[in-house]
Amino acid sequence: MRLLSVLFFTVWASVAQAAVIVPKAPDLDATAYILLDADSGEILVEHNADEQLPPASLTKMMTSYIAVHELELGNVNENTLVPISEKAWRKGGSKMFVRVGTQVPLIDLLRGIIVQSGNDASVAVAEYFAGSEDAFAEWMNQYAARFGMNNTHFVNATGWPAENHLTTARDLATLSLRIVKDHPHYYSLYAEKYFEYNNIRQPNRNKLLWRDPSVDGLKTGHTDEAGFCLAASAVKENTRLIAVVMGTRSEEARARETQKLLAYGFRYFETRKVYSAGDSLKTSKVWLGKSAELNIGIEDELYLTLPRGLKGELDVNIVTEDFLEAPISKGQVVGRLVLSQEGEVRAERPLIALNDVEEAGFFGRLWGSIKLFFARLFA
Repeated sequence: MRLLSVLFFTVWASVAQAAVIVPKAPDLDATAYILLDADSGEILVEHNADEQLPPASLTKMMTSYIAVHELELGNVNENTLVPISEKAWRKGGSKMFVRVGTQVPLIDLLRGIIVQSGNDASVAVAEYFAGSEDAFAEWMNQYAARFGMNNTHFVNATGWPAENHLTTARDLATLSLRIVKDHPHYYSLYAEKYFEYNNIRQPNRNKLLWRDPSVDGLKTGHTDEAGFCLAASAVKENTRLIAVVMGTRSEEARARETQKLLAYGFRYFETRKVYSAGDSLKTSKVWLGKSAELNIGIEDELYLTLPRGLKGELDVNIVTEDFLEAPISKGQVVGRLVLSQEGEVRAERPLIALNDVEEAGFFGRLWGSIKLFFARLFA
């Protein structure tokens, strides 16, 4: 018979429970939108979040992600010179104003993509890394699949209108989160308000960088078909939120509607860190091993998104097998952790071994097996 050991306790025991009422999220004048907590991953607000829509220049977030990833892998460096083809130079729409036949440092092209939303810079980067923009688009799709952006398909590196060049607010929030988390060293590029190249100084089109000091990225987009779009991230105290708003009516509207979403999130929710990666949540007895004890915890940091001001206790339920047997390898799943509050499950995570427990020698296993037999018999 398989027995389970259950440990149940509470954390952040508090004063008497105070009722917290969270109002309905605002309705935005936009085709689709989503708001999520960057640390816990919890979706706070969503509307048509899985509707496939043209992303316009929000596409360039994937273009810049791949270029920065190549930088961090060491395949290129900031001063790597990227040649400017005639195709890149002739590309219409928003421009960095690079010159055909020149070579431009990669870091300048990244600023041209992120700050100036340059189509010319995006094509140049795509051609440099993949040989052609079409080939680079296929690479973008591979990254999208890896990230779980299941409703996304890229045709180009710029967001230029094209058949079947589509994504969703949810997928763009996923991409935004990867930019924030995977490349923190280069994330500051998304907060730069101006970039000057060839004596042409252009402002970042993200108006929230001027209006809201908590906003530090990410990217705007606009075409006639897509409307005005914005992916934004902001941080206050210990809470970082990501908002994606698609299909608004004007440049002003995309800023206003996105700010509504962020304001709602910060006003009524907060992020709380519950455990760090590697924290020992329980020490369990191990049978048939050289060591009799196993420390158990979780693999990654655990955050929760809770209504702001909520003071109730968090119930912690740790479930493991009652008789753990060696050998056990570090990282092996040995149980589960369930966090709940007032009967509502807030999070569930696998519990892993934080240390190795080697199998005992012959006589140790023999004597241990006898003791284990009787322990199970009388359990």
